[in-house]
Amino acid sequence: MQTFSTKAQLKAALLKHHRKHDHVVLVPTMGALHDGHRALLEQARKLAGEDGVVVASIFVNPIQFNNSSDLQTYPRTPEKDLEVCEGAGVDYVFSPSPEEMYSGERSITVEESFLSATLCGASRPGHFSGVCTVLAKLFNLVQPTDAIFGKKDYQQLAIIRHMVRDLDFPVHIHGAEIVRHGNGLAYSSRNARLTAEQKEQAVVIRKAMLQARDEFRAGTDVRTVKEHAAAMIGAVPGTRIDYLEIVDAETMQPLEENRNPALMAAAGTVIALAVSIPGMSWATDKIQALTGSDLTLKVSTGQTVALCAGALAIALAVIALVSVSTAQRGIRRIE
Repeated sequence: MQTFSTKAQLKAALLKHHRKHDHVVLVPTMGALHDGHRALLEQARKLAGEDGVVVASIFVNPIQFNNSSDLQTYPRTPEKDLEVCEGAGVDYVFSPSPEEMYSGERSITVEESFLSATLCGASRPGHFSGVCTVLAKLFNLVQPTDAIFGKKDYQQLAIIRHMVRDLDFPVHIHGAEIVRHGNGLAYSSRNARLTAEQKEQAVVIRKAMLQARDEFRAGTDVRTVKEHAAAMIGAVPGTRIDYLEIVDAETMQPLEENRNPALMAAAGTVIALAVSIPGMSWATDKIQALTGSDLTLKVSTGQTVALCAGALAIALAVIALVSVSTAQRGIRRIE
């Protein structure tokens, strides 16, 4: 495994692979790697095959943070990150500095103006622009045939797919399943910040979303589903719901009616929730949704993410996004 800190080094190493038309699989990360990242890297290794190469980027992207304290306190574990990458079969690690990635006179950004206008995008101005900009740069630098992203951040995944489509990047985007602890906690780089109390508080989010899922599947009207979920969340002292919406999984636009649960589930429906919990300062993070036969529960809680989601026999995607403290993320499958 080779590690590069400059764009020139990276491009020189990849040149021979591009000339041979090898599979080049990119896994963008911000470091502080855990078993969720390990799963992405291992999936990339399988996808690349024996003749292809896996590139992992480790870069805490400053322009996607709209909270300076969150940027400063974002976990950084460079030595462990390299161990995880090597163990997963990564060929090249690209770990640049902000100065290497961005010109001091940078004046170009990449904006997505539809999917990013709602939910977490509305709560975190500039976040998705930062994400799209850094990924556009990485796609240009690495020129991957494939790139893998976790489904934990579904709104982000949807936006990336739109960017690739609209800007004609010749890369295939793969969504990887969520990895979680045995107790249901989704792996997240910010999990280290969670207190025992915050973990306990996060449990109510999962319960509320499971209840909402069941009610929605049974045909309960949208307003009642939202009211019941809000009541359960509100039973935790001091909580404040920042938004609670049932939205279309493709457009992220709110749904007003549960006209036909089976048809709506097949199309993809998401329950989006952001909650502030006592002792945590700030709310909102990415939203996730899945179509097909999975139900996804997204919980971003406390200083990190939490709780679970799981596979269902029907195609209903439910997501609970809870941010507390410094906007963290997490998602889980409901078993």
